[in-house]
Amino acid sequence: MTQIDAIRLQRLAEEFRFQRIVFEAACEVYDQMQAGWQGSREHLLAQVVRLVEPFIRSDKVTIVPAVLNEDELSRRLMLTLNMTRVVQHIWEAIRFENAEALAPVFDRDRPIRSTGDMAPWYTARPCEYTKRSHINFCVYDGTWEACDAFALDHHPAVAAWVKNDHLGFEILYVYRGVVRKYRPDFIVKLADGTHLILETKGEASDQDRAKWVFAREWVAAVNEHGGFGRWEADVSFAPGDVADVLGGHG
Repeated sequence: MTQIDAIRLQRLAEEFRFQRIVFEAACEVYDQMQAGWQGSREHLLAQVVRLVEPFIRSDKVTIVPAVLNEDELSRRLMLTLNMTRVVQHIWEAIRFENAEALAPVFDRDRPIRSTGDMAPWYTARPCEYTKRSHINFCVYDGTWEACDAFALDHHPAVAAWVKNDHLGFEILYVYRGVVRKYRPDFIVKLADGTHLILETKGEASDQDRAKWVFAREWVAAVNEHGGFGRWEADVSFAPGDVADVLGGHG
């Protein structure tokens, strides 16, 4: 065997291993989606294969530390170990690409909720009286929330606000193939009538990013409906940036 043949065989072996990664990722995405897929199964499988391979080959997949990205074997190993993240990203891409329209899905038992339906409840956690909230007291889960509540209670752009505690406001989202419930921290009504879903979060995880993707989709669906005013969503990443976040809306 010549040196050229050996190189070719090595490249074929590496390509075979890569194609196996692509195949396993495509199969996992396909398995997650086919139960609720209403179109052609063959069309779904073709889309999965078409999206998986270029995504894995692209520079959109960042491996940290970078030294693991220099060696092909190390890169394949990291891709295999983090396949759930790859699958989650591709699953969302296919779902958005095939969405024909956005429409809100209402709770069959209580399709519309209101802060006026809040019943009294008791807690041992710290709380403070509010001025602009529809609920007369705000219960704090920490000093960060207390800081945000103070900012919301005094910011000139805020007409009213409420902490999403015992309100039942939830946004369904999918993470790693499982349907979960996301409960944003605050609901803010700005002076111009815009409703803002506000989350307070430090360092964002992959699951947090999945929540926010579905929150933006929820906002788009409600705005498309048009019967509940204008809605937006945002995230506060530091205790002192609420004023800047509010300034970017309304």
